[in-house]
Amino acid sequence: MPESLTHIDKNASKEEKYKQIIVEIKSLVHHEKDLIANLANISAVLKEIFSFWWVGFYLVKDNQLVLGPFQGPLACTRIQLNKGVCGTSWGQHKTIVVKNVRDFPGHIACSSASLSEIVVPIIRREANDEPTKVLGVLDIDSEYEAHFDDIDQQYLEELVRECIEPSFS
Repeated sequence: MPESLTHIDKNASKEEKYKQIIVEIKSLVHHEKDLIANLANISAVLKEIFSFWWVGFYLVKDNQLVLGPFQGPLACTRIQLNKGVCGTSWGQHKTIVVKNVRDFPGHIACSSASLSEIVVPIIRREANDEPTKVLGVLDIDSEYEAHFDDIDQQYLEELVRECIEPSFS
């Protein structure tokens, strides 16, 4: 597995960067079966390539989200179902994009520097691809308002579905 992402063009469009890193991450998780190692490296790749403020995972344990591997400043350790953006994404089984976290009812402010957020649920799926259970969430914060858009949602959902969800099996 490559130890560096220097070959990824940081000046490419956001969409091109996502396409390139998804290929890299697929290779990464194919060669490593440990979930925590994979989540840690995925956090590092996303933080390095996109310079997001905070990138990490919360995993469902004992009916709450518990902080997993991440890159960035200190984070909240536990989040309850339907609380904040992460808990709401978990409860609704869907991606949530927040343009301004101050406008999100019940937002949990782990860092006052975070102004926008995207949370993608990690879902266990049946053979027919029907969702059955949320296993965790990918949470990404930005220090800029309205940082995340449809491109982020599309490719982060693809990343979760193709590279992260299979690691939970």
